[in-house]
Amino acid sequence: MESKDLAIKCAKILSDKIARDLSVIYVREITSLADYFVIATGTSSTHVKALADEVEFILKQEEIVPDHIEGHGTNSWIVMDYGSVVVHVFSEEARDFYDLERLWQDGEKLELDFD
Repeated sequence: MESKDLAIKCAKILSDKIARDLSVIYVREITSLADYFVIATGTSSTHVKALADEVEFILKQEEIVPDHIEGHGTNSWIVMDYGSVVVHVFSEEARDFYDLERLWQDGEKLELDFD
């Protein structure tokens, strides 16, 4: 699966689980970390965990597994590294604090429309 398709798929999964403030940012031209960052906000620590779990569960059914997952212990920021796509699921407070959109503002933000 192409990295853009994977990023959009992750965003759709998150959208279906009612994630807030979804962003997909193309960062390949400005970092070697990934091609895309997917950023979402959960409404509670339980929601943050449920969002990350859903992404992992659905992608695993397609035999797509993350290289690494961090943050399950805190449930305020869970990072899922799928190589070319990194998924960040935040609590509202953590997202405001880390402000990844500002840090990666030179990236290209994709328009998402799942209606």
